[in-house]
Amino acid sequence: MNVVTTIKSGAIVLVMGGLSASLPAGADSMENLAKTLISMRGEVEELQSQLDMEKQSHKTRMDALSSQMSDLSVENQRQTVAIEKLQQALVKYEQATAEAKSGEESLLPVVLTALDDLKQSVQDGLPFKVEERLSELANLRSQLESRVLEPKKAANRVWAFIEDEIRLTRENGVYSQTIDLDGEKRLVDVAKLGTVFLYFQSSDNRFGQAVKQSGQWRFIELKDPKEKERISVLFDSLKKQIRQGYFELPNPWGLK
Repeated sequence: MNVVTTIKSGAIVLVMGGLSASLPAGADSMENLAKTLISMRGEVEELQSQLDMEKQSHKTRMDALSSQMSDLSVENQRQTVAIEKLQQALVKYEQATAEAKSGEESLLPVVLTALDDLKQSVQDGLPFKVEERLSELANLRSQLESRVLEPKKAANRVWAFIEDEIRLTRENGVYSQTIDLDGEKRLVDVAKLGTVFLYFQSSDNRFGQAVKQSGQWRFIELKDPKEKERISVLFDSLKKQIRQGYFELPNPWGLK
């Protein structure tokens, strides 16, 4: 507005100077002055309109970010509860192992219950190497039920598995994983951020993310060039071992 005011004042000074130097052409000068003022008023109105649009656009962006922050806060609370449950399970199985000094048979149902809980946790959680993790649990159950593995040793394996699950909640990195994309099995690179975000990049430069819809996890491809670029930057940074910093990423928890 100051710039416009400066321009307007300068224009008036120049026009008024022209009037003083050429009074005989008074009618033309007044007409030119009127045209100049009308033009400048139009520019001011256009700038004001652009300013109003920018204000509205900014408000819309802020509202969207506020909504996403709310979604992320809810998910963060859910992840915190999940971690606490895993830590509680670890303590419980430590105690059960210590108490089962003489009778390992009393430890068997405790370990089987732990395997059931962990299976459910893997199925509900972020779809990161789910088949491998479930396979490990199934193999452990099979060995336990066939008595190939003693309950005490199985309890130690369960303990180690829980510790690995807790470690996954803290780690960020790039891994290779087979995912289901549009009904087709594809081997892709995935960027895992704790157990909250999972993005993928295929060998033919398709980008996307894991999204939970109606209680089911799906991998969806993103088409927006800006979102694809953001994921690409994340992959490049993680591959360069840059694991801290500011990253603007698509929010899967805002999709319903």
